[in-house]
Amino acid sequence: MANEGITKGERMVIFASSLGTVFEWYDFYLYGSLAAIIAKQFFSGVNETTGFIFALLAFAAGFAVRPFGAIFFGRLGDLIGRKYTFLVTILIMGLSTFVVGLLPSYAAIGIAAPIILIVLRLLQGLALGGEYGGAATYVAEHAPKNRRGFFTSWIQTTATLGLFLSLLVILGVRQTMSPEEFDSWGWRIPFLLSVVLLGVSVWIRMQLSESPVFQRMKAEGKASKAPLTESFARWDNLKVVLLSLFGATAGQAVVWYTGQFYALFFLTQTLKIDGVTANLLIAAALAAGTPFFILFGSLSDRIGRKPIIMIGCVIAALTYFPIFKAIANAGNPDLAKAQVTAPVTVIADPAACSFQFDPIGKAKFTSSCDIAKTALAKKSVNYSNQPAAAGAVAQIKVGDKLIDSYEGAGLSKEDAKAKGDAFAKALGGALKDAGYPDKADPAKIDKLTVWVLLTVLVIYVTMVYGPIAAWLVELFPARIRYTSMSLPYHIGNGWFGGFLPTTAFAMVAATGDVYYGLWYPVVVAIATAVIGTLFLPETKDRDIHVA
Repeated sequence: MANEGITKGERMVIFASSLGTVFEWYDFYLYGSLAAIIAKQFFSGVNETTGFIFALLAFAAGFAVRPFGAIFFGRLGDLIGRKYTFLVTILIMGLSTFVVGLLPSYAAIGIAAPIILIVLRLLQGLALGGEYGGAATYVAEHAPKNRRGFFTSWIQTTATLGLFLSLLVILGVRQTMSPEEFDSWGWRIPFLLSVVLLGVSVWIRMQLSESPVFQRMKAEGKASKAPLTESFARWDNLKVVLLSLFGATAGQAVVWYTGQFYALFFLTQTLKIDGVTANLLIAAALAAGTPFFILFGSLSDRIGRKPIIMIGCVIAALTYFPIFKAIANAGNPDLAKAQVTAPVTVIADPAACSFQFDPIGKAKFTSSCDIAKTALAKKSVNYSNQPAAAGAVAQIKVGDKLIDSYEGAGLSKEDAKAKGDAFAKALGGALKDAGYPDKADPAKIDKLTVWVLLTVLVIYVTMVYGPIAAWLVELFPARIRYTSMSLPYHIGNGWFGGFLPTTAFAMVAATGDVYYGLWYPVVVAIATAVIGTLFLPETKDRDIHVA
């Protein structure tokens, strides 16, 4: 991990590429870190649960378009060069983020607010789709043959450092004002500050020269004239694209997003740990785990990319359930105890229970079953399901107490409010008597244990993510490298990873099991380990200068 043998020019390449990418990830992750507040600001026209799901989907929208950004900017990178392409991407990202800080809320301009917000998220996703492949390719093409894992691992730290920076800025702003002020307008400050980071990033990148590999290809006339056709219309290369998606980046993505984003959602939404404490714990885990990106990147130069990534996927899949249950026990022991001593059951006609996933906020969930499950979901109560007779009004059993739900269809606004208030009071009282807390007691949070467990999750991230850039760069020829490696990376991370929080949230809401969402990353990580082990080659000794 030492810097011996790295020239001043190489250090500049690593520093400039990494720093610019840190700022892009900072911009991108501000939204995820502030999703709960953004839901209230821009999706206040729907109920609270739907609003949060809608906010998560807007977060995911930025991930959804990343593969299209990869195709568009990847093609430009292979046609006109690495440097100028990722100058354009950082400008799009920075300006989109700055505008979010100025955007009026739903209360001010109505439905236009969430529409504009989603458009800005789409622009951010497109820009990020072109950024990573450019930075990784640019750094790898400057690296000595036996140090590509070490060089590119610095790029791999940037996503975590960007998240870390966003959390620190948010925490810093929070400390200067009341929670009410932050929720009202203070949340905008981190977005507005991004314009300063944009100026620094652009200036630094302007100092860089073009990649020597690209310059040589251009001089020799070997650059691709149709990178999209060569990448995706020819089976020999398309096969590698597909294998690198399912055998590398899909598993890497779910391990990454589980260890960073889903962990944060789990702390705040499921365990009801206050936002400041949860963000501090995540930030501390990221600080402790970040050096392991460099460790595993450097190690991959010696033993290979493939074994480290495959082992990381398998270990993560085997240990997620016990780790998250241990986090629950340490983070909210009152909740964990209540789940054991006073289990909750929803007794309802299965035909009356909907899958409560309403991305546009127009569905009305008025059956007694839906009302019961919505109430429990809001309180993050783990529950099991028990069938009842057809047409029966749903009940919630808390320990040995039964609380009747009610049918909301056809009720007047006044009657619906009266019945809703009575039901909420009865359920809240039963849960309180059974020991279910409204939120985690700060005095009872075992912060050391939670931090250790979160750090383990981050180390899993570093295992799968540290060597991945070098592996992807080495899998594809230079003339179509930017295009070919960007697409599987951003489908894996943008779709498999980016949709993880929304998918897991819906899985939990459907089953009542607060841990059920973990099956998504477990299954994907195992599938990747099998496919990658069987079908992808080791590449650490390949010559990446071959056009």
